[in-house]
Amino acid sequence: MAADGNITKDIIYDAVAPDDFESMLELDRYNARSTAFDKIISATHDHFWDPLDAKYIDFSEPFDMENTMILPEKMIGPLQLDYVNEILGTEKRRIAFANAQTLRTFSSILHGEQGALNLSASLCHVLKDQGAQEYAANQTREEARHVTAFAKYIKARWGRPVECGPILKDLLVEIIAAPEVYKKIIGMQMLVEGLAMGAFATIFNETADPLAKKLTQLVMTDEAFHHKFGKIWADRTIPHLTEAEHEVIEMWAAHCFQTLLFNLVAPTQNLGLYEEFGLDPDRVIEEMGKLVNDETRREEMKEATNIFRVLVKTLVNAGIITDRTKGFYSMYVDIDELKSEGDKMVGDDIAEEGIKYLQEINFKDRALAKILIAAE
Repeated sequence: MAADGNITKDIIYDAVAPDDFESMLELDRYNARSTAFDKIISATHDHFWDPLDAKYIDFSEPFDMENTMILPEKMIGPLQLDYVNEILGTEKRRIAFANAQTLRTFSSILHGEQGALNLSASLCHVLKDQGAQEYAANQTREEARHVTAFAKYIKARWGRPVECGPILKDLLVEIIAAPEVYKKIIGMQMLVEGLAMGAFATIFNETADPLAKKLTQLVMTDEAFHHKFGKIWADRTIPHLTEAEHEVIEMWAAHCFQTLLFNLVAPTQNLGLYEEFGLDPDRVIEEMGKLVNDETRREEMKEATNIFRVLVKTLVNAGIITDRTKGFYSMYVDIDELKSEGDKMVGDDIAEEGIKYLQEINFKDRALAKILIAAE
């Protein structure tokens, strides 16, 4: 373990301080580029898309916000409460409430994508290996289009996003500011990206809005590769850790997971929403507390696309979870069952279909471009 607390077991993840640009000018570094990320980098051409080009996604596509919930009622927790339904009264008010909560979901995604953009950019400043740097630069570009895309979607449906919730905000700030590469990779590349894959798969499968469905699939074509960057790190790092180092990494992962599990979708994150619709926030929180407990969490985490199940599977596949923390995760999921499922992640099939769609567009355009150039 380096003096700065970084844990490096493979030279491709060797890192320097963000302000140590001089190390990037070392001559030997230029001839020591790793090929570990070349396949991911090359594949970026296959899943290129542009949120500003309507041939990929058209944000002018209409949706009846007054009469249709973007996400189904079963995903809007407070609508399961008699008290909330009584106060809301009409079906249109219930729909308005559901879509207002969905705005908060998409706003959280937008803020998460901004965090991923900044984190990827920060990796460019600290990773010494050129291949790792190029990968991080590629991901930065892709996260930038995600920010653009989700901002455009929110503008099309609601006008503007809402503030980032304090729990997510604090975690993003902590991950991005962390000097240790392992914290960045576990926190963002594995957990937040894993969370995103679960959320996008759920939205893709459940939304009534074709535009949201298309958007999440396009983003997943990128995120599936971002997740692989974290997996490469785990494969090259976890088996070589000392017991003390593994404990540091494992406890950091547990800290991130626990923060997300108990706070990310908690009713306490939506106080302003309840007040906006004339609801007593304290009563909503109290009654939601009766509906959501460890038993209901266990039941929900049986679903393959449950975001927290996806997070645990990410940590299991990475080899991060040991007997030290297995008991905590086992309260909610069957660890052995997750192991038996293999490396395939939720959303991979959706992403693969999305890549085929993009290849048809991109390869067609390339063929036409060659013809035009030849004609000139």
